Amino acid sequence: MQDSILLPLLLAVPLLGAIVGALLNSAKAARAWAMVISIATAAVSVAMLAQMDLWQQPANLEQTIQLAWGGPPAISGQMPDSPFTVAGIHLTLRLGVDTISLWLVLLTTLLTPLAIAASFESIRDRAKEYYAWMLLLLAAMLGVFVARDLLLFYIFFELTLIPMFFIIGIWGGPQRRYAAGKFFLFTFAGSVFTLAAVIYLGLKYATFDMRLLVESVQTGSQSLGGVVARMVPPLSGTERFWIMAGLLAGFAVKVPLFPVHTWLPLAHTEAPTAGSVILAGVLLKLGTYGLLRLAVPIGLIGVDLDAVAVTGHLIPFTGVGRFDITMRGVLWFLAIMCLIGIIYGALVAWVQQDIKKLVAYSSVSHLGFCVLGLVALNTIGIQGSIMYMINHGISTGALFLVIGMIYDRYHTRDINELSGLARKMPRLAFFFVLFALSSIGLPGLNGFVSEFLTILGAFTSQELGIRFGVIAALGVILGAIYMLHMTARVIWGPLKTPLDAGHHHGHGHHQENQGQAASPGHDHAPLPADIGAREISVLAPLALAVVLLGVLPSPVLRSMLAPVELMQNPVRMTMPQGVASDDSGMGVSPVRPPL
Repeated sequence: MQDSILLPLLLAVPLLGAIVGALLNSAKAARAWAMVISIATAAVSVAMLAQMDLWQQPANLEQTIQLAWGGPPAISGQMPDSPFTVAGIHLTLRLGVDTISLWLVLLTTLLTPLAIAASFESIRDRAKEYYAWMLLLLAAMLGVFVARDLLLFYIFFELTLIPMFFIIGIWGGPQRRYAAGKFFLFTFAGSVFTLAAVIYLGLKYATFDMRLLVESVQTGSQSLGGVVARMVPPLSGTERFWIMAGLLAGFAVKVPLFPVHTWLPLAHTEAPTAGSVILAGVLLKLGTYGLLRLAVPIGLIGVDLDAVAVTGHLIPFTGVGRFDITMRGVLWFLAIMCLIGIIYGALVAWVQQDIKKLVAYSSVSHLGFCVLGLVALNTIGIQGSIMYMINHGISTGALFLVIGMIYDRYHTRDINELSGLARKMPRLAFFFVLFALSSIGLPGLNGFVSEFLTILGAFTSQELGIRFGVIAALGVILGAIYMLHMTARVIWGPLKTPLDAGHHHGHGHHQENQGQAASPGHDHAPLPADIGAREISVLAPLALAVVLLGVLPSPVLRSMLAPVELMQNPVRMTMPQGVASDDSGMGVSPVRPPL
């Protein structure tokens, strides 16, 4: 592990930028400042990418950049004396990235500047607050991906709720307050149970270091520098089940999985364009990331899946209808919820008349694929799931940007009021079709790689098998149907737009007066018919990523192979080969194998 000042800098830049931005005198200055800070944060993440050796071999090495203020984890239960350590609760500011979290950091720092740039025309009311919240949200999201202390992870995980709550509640559509409240209550209520699981794990194993906690649960030991320092008591089946349930309660809502998805379509529909981009592109990935880092390794890996975890009765306290719950049952339950979400989300998206709501329901379907790859518990499925996090963020975020550009011109998202936009907006039509094809998984574009790998992972999984793979594949067909149906109606056909783009009725007009366009009103020149240079510059990086990840996914897949294999093999996590001890208290240092 390499010590790096870039990690605290990655969080400090947007955090300080949010504070300074809120104190600026003018909205124009706040807008420019937010753009500069988001680009600077992206530059830090690119510097981190340059510092990492992404393809170091052998595959069982996990190279990380880590800064651990407060010294080494508390193997003996005694915490080091440091201003960055809270001894009473064993909280340490420990930051780190591996190749999995690094790609998600890069996704976050790519989408945020583009979302801010897309807000220049639509956000004019209370702009200073808006851009300050966007920067604070950026810092919180990055904190989730780089935190290596479980309590710190939870703090950042919950902190993301506050900026998004205000972004939806102030700059959203006519039902923005209801949507913001539902978003906050759903995600916060689930996270309360996650907090209970986090505290229980920390107290049982005398540390909140995420690596040590997962290692303790999987192997019954804790190690430093590749040397086992002590043995720890294993989790009982009952403990494992309830900890898994607590983690799932928070992460499943954030994904969201069926049936706790009902907050998502409304939040997407009412959020401003940038809010929808960040919500779909990054915030939903916090749930899948939590499943990847915590729920799956703790609950499903390194455990006898057929052992009875909990015994219950259909009629409590009577002994009638006794049944046993195993962790295999939990895994199958998750997989079945994924399949229901895939099919249900696709069918509901098919009948939507609001373009934005259609894409929102498509996220419910797509993220079912993502979690299905995780519970396949094989390398192909997990790699596909991680690729799905990245690709879904790019494709769906890009679709929300294009939809926002259409709304800025016509102030409607009703499919029945739009048709033949390719005749009037050929440049926008090009990007719209490209991102739609990416979303349905056209070979040669990024969506195909992740969908293929997650379905292949289900087919080849010892825990799932062909039945799960076949049903998931039906979701790909349905996805193509609803996305091509929407594209055909909006982009092709006879030209049809609202007769008067300056005077609207019904839902669109109400949203303009109360939501994200409250201040633009009619005090500035109308936008040109087709997208211009600024909007093309927002969409072009995402289009490039769609093509590059579609034709050349192997570098990303190879880079994440080592941490994925380590996660699947608890023994190698305890005694990694080629890793030397580091007495500095800052972790372990990778040793290159001899040539």
